[in-house]
Amino acid sequence: MSKTIKATADDIWKNKVEKINSELFTLTYGSVVAQLCRDFHNDYVQVNAQLERMGFNIGIRLIEDFLARTGLGRCQSFKETAEVVSKIGFKIFLNVVPLVTNWSGDGKQFSLVLEENPLAEFVELPQDDKASRALWYSNVLVGVLKGALQMVQLEVDVAFVKDVLRGDDATEIRLKLIKVLRDEVPAGED
Repeated sequence: MSKTIKATADDIWKNKVEKINSELFTLTYGSVVAQLCRDFHNDYVQVNAQLERMGFNIGIRLIEDFLARTGLGRCQSFKETAEVVSKIGFKIFLNVVPLVTNWSGDGKQFSLVLEENPLAEFVELPQDDKASRALWYSNVLVGVLKGALQMVQLEVDVAFVKDVLRGDDATEIRLKLIKVLRDEVPAGED
């Protein structure tokens, strides 16, 4: 890359992104989560799973937009992928840049730490003790990361570790590389 990753992200954010009102987005997302809680009768495990599925579907579509806007080629390592996801992906779509930290010794796991989570603005979890232990309010991000990375041949395990809505000091998402997927031609196509 001829520019630094941060400069690339800033340029794309300033010139190539249609911006929507962040408050509108966060309130809309909040109503989706609230409706899922009603639909699943406050079964937060099911709500988390549904948010992840929704995010996965968003992620497999979002990666095309990301690649079209950035023109980036394939990352050469998981560490480079982490930097691109953090400094460009999150900047373009959420206008935040999480810190990439807590690398494992083998370089196959890291954490994204969000000092500010735009999805959690104006949000208070129900006082229900079950909700504070079981609901990962921003779980759509887990699915987005899984879906987008799968589309670039990276199978990852993604999970929340901390959340400011649960009283933690920051929001932390842990990513673990399971395997690099092979480029395969779909069955029946040669």
